[in-house]
Amino acid sequence: MSIIKRSANAEKQKRFRDRQKETGKKQVRGYVTPQAMDCYKELSEKTKWTDSEMLSNALRITYAAYKCGQIKLLNEWLKDHDK
Repeated sequence: MSIIKRSANAEKQKRFRDRQKETGKKQVRGYVTPQAMDCYKELSEKTKWTDSEMLSNALRITYAAYKCGQIKLLNEWLKDHDK
């Protein structure tokens, strides 16, 4: 792909993201359920984390639970609290 095409595509993507921000839409990685979006919003409001920080910390917490053998406990807590 030529440099001109890559540059034009990057500009097009930037304009699209800017338009989405102007309309109040928030970029979240992947498709999430409404319930997960509620959790995302609550965490975002309380922590002021960016989308990238949210993903990074979620992975770190999940990994820590896995390494400590607590994945089952984490899943049970999420189910018990409708999260």
